[in-house]
Amino acid sequence: MKRLLIFLVLLPHIAFAQTRYHKDFNECWTTIRDNYAYLGQQQIDWNKVKVIYQPRADTVSSTNSFIRLLEDLLNELYNGHSSLNTNLQSSNRLVPSGLDLFAERRGSRYIITDLRRGFGAEQCGLRTGMEVVRFNGKGIDSQLYRFLPRYTKDHTPAMVQYAISMLFAGTHDQPRTITVLENGMEKDYFPDRLAVPAPQGLLEYKLIRPGTGYIRINNSLGDNGLIAAFDAALDSLMNTRSLVIDLTETPGGGNTTVARAIMGRFITARHPYQQHEYDETGFDTRRNWLEYVLPRRTAYKGKVYILAGRWTGSMGEGMAIGFDGMKQVTVIGTPMAGLLGAISGFRLTETGIGFQVPTERLYHADGTPREQFVPRIRTANGEETFREMRKIK
Repeated sequence: MKRLLIFLVLLPHIAFAQTRYHKDFNECWTTIRDNYAYLGQQQIDWNKVKVIYQPRADTVSSTNSFIRLLEDLLNELYNGHSSLNTNLQSSNRLVPSGLDLFAERRGSRYIITDLRRGFGAEQCGLRTGMEVVRFNGKGIDSQLYRFLPRYTKDHTPAMVQYAISMLFAGTHDQPRTITVLENGMEKDYFPDRLAVPAPQGLLEYKLIRPGTGYIRINNSLGDNGLIAAFDAALDSLMNTRSLVIDLTETPGGGNTTVARAIMGRFITARHPYQQHEYDETGFDTRRNWLEYVLPRRTAYKGKVYILAGRWTGSMGEGMAIGFDGMKQVTVIGTPMAGLLGAISGFRLTETGIGFQVPTERLYHADGTPREQFVPRIRTANGEETFREMRKIK
């Protein structure tokens, strides 16, 4: 009898918890259905996604397990521009901001094709061209399924690449062990044992040779203080013949105010920046408009080179395509992070958990989707990008 009474007392709380998470799951799924800008382009069967995840949502009984459910749900979108505003210690690091090596599948092998300069993977001795055979002591193939979409078994290269990057980014609570094949022998590397030095300020600038200036932006495109810092750096380099703007360490995104302020120093008349496209789903219509950059202060007159790469993300990618349309600018580097669109933030009613997804599609002024943009001078990796930079006069 006593056990029955305890159960009856707890029952309303159990029912409340289930109803609370059930409501927020449906709210999240519906918000994505109505606002996510790439369901058609990515050919995502969002109705099937709900069928797959609804049973889990109906039985969730804790916030931690609900966060895990939402993380898995967002993996169905297979792009780093969809994320939660909270995480668990066991959660995956975000891509690309939490990633320090870029690996690709070549046949049945996994090859490191790029390394984030100055971060743990590079500092511990990993090099491009190495074949990774195990991650944290286990084979690679079996660990990718956690990140691959479940609504389909026909996984595209983009889906597989997302899963590879998520796996190698690792989780917050477990130091990574990367096992590579080296001279026919397996060797372990430990990228998380090394402390990564903090960047010095919002940016760094210098003369790299007489007549050639260099400005590196230290992942600070979301800080409005960068505008004044960039102005000061550029003003000190105004008499150079050529200028390198390094966007290879901008994975954390930013805001358009900072981006437009920087680009405005390189034009003397209004100039196209990027195209936006937004679905008005309730009316079966679509808005499309071209955004412009306006001149600001004294324009730099010399030749400009933009360095871009796998860790050029979001607003960095926007700046790269914006600069690419300017006559005196050449973009050098690898394909960029490939983050989709312009994001909007949402907050779930019951749990208060925030999440963000792309709600507008973005394009180069010439119509090329931003995520498909390739630099005019394409390189194999960051090391080769900087070799190209050293040729600039």
